[in-house]
Amino acid sequence: MEPLIEKASQGNEHAFRMLIETYKDYVFRCIYGVLHNQKDAEDASQEVWIKIYTSLPQYEQQGFKTWITRIAVNHSIDCKRKKARRGEELVDEVPEKSEIPQRQTSRGVENIVLRKEQKELVLQHLQEVPESYRVLIEGFYLKEKTYQQLAAEQNVQVKTIETKLYRARLWMRKHWKEEDFI
Repeated sequence: MEPLIEKASQGNEHAFRMLIETYKDYVFRCIYGVLHNQKDAEDASQEVWIKIYTSLPQYEQQGFKTWITRIAVNHSIDCKRKKARRGEELVDEVPEKSEIPQRQTSRGVENIVLRKEQKELVLQHLQEVPESYRVLIEGFYLKEKTYQQLAAEQNVQVKTIETKLYRARLWMRKHWKEEDFI
């Protein structure tokens, strides 16, 4: 494999095409593992192969598969961050409900589907959460109960519910990885 890599780094297009054929599925799986979206992974794969091609002269013969994996994963993480930032920008720019034309109801359906998927992911990981937090998380996030409803059910003050939910969120941030929910 090293002679092929050497030829590709010297500009031999045929050698580079052979590298792509050899590793394209592997690179795609690495990217898909981070992005969890086929179209995004396909787009990112193209960009990763361009990065690999332009970076080949800097390759130092220390494990080609590891090297391309690092490029693929780093690029995927960058793509994910960009997508998240765009999502934050879109949320900041969402018009009031009265300003949304009626024909844009597909966005509402999309949001419902996304919310349902996120709830399913939370349910899958909820068994890891301590029991005292689990009840609150289920009630507040999944059943969409208010602080007042939760306080009444547990026969405690609203402030207690706020404190417990705050601690539950801290626990989730500490123990759950963002990649598990995207």
